[in-house]
Amino acid sequence: MDAWLRPTSLADALAALAAGPRVILAGGTDLYPSHVARPLPGPILDITALPDLRRIEAHPGYWRIPCLATWSDVIGADLPALFDGLRAAARQVGGVQVQNAGTVIGNLCNASPAADGIPNLLALDATVELASRAGTRHLGVADFVQGNRRTARRPDELAVALRIPRPAGPALGVFEKLGARRYLVISITMVAVVAEFDPAGRIRRARVAVGACGPRALRLPGLEAALAGRRPEPDLVTPDLAPLAPIDDVRASAGYRLQATEELLRRALGALGTSRARAA
Repeated sequence: MDAWLRPTSLADALAALAAGPRVILAGGTDLYPSHVARPLPGPILDITALPDLRRIEAHPGYWRIPCLATWSDVIGADLPALFDGLRAAARQVGGVQVQNAGTVIGNLCNASPAADGIPNLLALDATVELASRAGTRHLGVADFVQGNRRTARRPDELAVALRIPRPAGPALGVFEKLGARRYLVISITMVAVVAEFDPAGRIRRARVAVGACGPRALRLPGLEAALAGRRPEPDLVTPDLAPLAPIDDVRASAGYRLQATEELLRRALGALGTSRARAA
């Protein structure tokens, strides 16, 4: 088996994965730093030459973010306010060099509990398109990410794209993150919210996700239900954080993470209220 393959067609990439497990390389912004002064794990499947897998596309019922779309692509794409949270996260993922190279799907497949993209993808109700020689299947992000650095991707599969469904009406996304500083830092906690609004400006439906407070990012269904039919305000509800399982580590204690998460949720609701006019 060749130690490094760089196929130029999706069919060849899937054939290589069918022949045996390979480490998939796209932007490399997670893989390379984790192997400083050490050999890369092999064999490698470099997917950077695959055609037609970078442009973010709008379809009648959904948007498609393919596996080579970078954070910079998200920042520069013509996307509605629904994506404001994901766009805000994209601006905080490393520096510009990392944003130019790192891919949204690579961040998802790395499955770090502190990955900035994953709470936003949960709030966007995104699904992962997984391709293999046997066919294609779709998994919700909540089912795809199974824990710390663990996903449901089979060794013969490539995560080809993300699909984000179009909401029924005006919608807005927000993202709040706490770290030791604003940029170039691993999150202590983070919150992503997507709200769909009715004509009167009340929340028709909300999706709320929290990251860095457990082995994987989670949605808060109790809070989502409490927000329905209400206008977004910072002190709208006292959030139920029972689903979360934060730990004590060098960045923060579990108790501090819970307190900070509650504050970030209030800030996110406040941002929804002040930016509601952007929803379209």
